[in-house]
Amino acid sequence: MEERLRIARQFLATIPHSIALGMEVDFVGDGIVEISMPYDTRLVGDPRSGVIHGGAVSALMDTCSGAAVMSHPTGATGTATIDLRIDYMRGAVPGQRIRARAECYHVTRSVAFVRATACDDDPDRPVAAATGAFTVERSKA
Repeated sequence: MEERLRIARQFLATIPHSIALGMEVDFVGDGIVEISMPYDTRLVGDPRSGVIHGGAVSALMDTCSGAAVMSHPTGATGTATIDLRIDYMRGAVPGQRIRARAECYHVTRSVAFVRATACDDDPDRPVAAATGAFTVERSKA
């Protein structure tokens, strides 16, 4: 698990947008990844309420989903988003860290399927849910 966590953190470190959003890998398992990002006033979408912009939540869920594909035991060496549908359920509470959890639940020869959720400090009330399809790249060995 430590090796997967190292690889996931390295994967995140190569994405400038993830660095700018302050994303951190919290957990890596077989096809399951959890990534979080801190509340940042620079990411506020509604100045009156202080709620983080949906685009930042979307980037978090997309990145977490891609990392889940990379951590799946089938051994993807690369991935890209084909399709990602996000349902926003409520605004994240201002000041709270946002956590995404993605699970790669099915992999074909060239496509991986992922489900993800994003929550703030209340894990029983998701901020958003997503489903997506991602490319699966494998080494030519």
